[in-house]
Amino acid sequence: MNLILVAIFVFLLNLPFGYWRANVKKYGLQWILAIHIPVPFIIAARIFSDIGFELYTYPILVGAFFIGQIAGKYLHTKRKSLGQSPLTSCLVMDIVRKN
Repeated sequence: MNLILVAIFVFLLNLPFGYWRANVKKYGLQWILAIHIPVPFIIAARIFSDIGFELYTYPILVGAFFIGQIAGKYLHTKRKSLGQSPLTSCLVMDIVRKN
């Protein structure tokens, strides 16, 4: 059960970072930061949830990481294609400021 909760946390944590990553120059500093900033939080979640670093947990959490990044990018491109041009690279502020 803890593994599922941590996987959901990893997915949700990566949504805004994937959104940010979709709006910056590929392989630039912000792009690299959008990928690597969530990692310490994921490590902390692994430690505090007591799932540890067992081999079977890696595919699940790495999958949740990348699916979250891809889903965030999808949200960005979907908003752009609908003509809701993002005001910022921040998913939360774009939702709050939605006109």
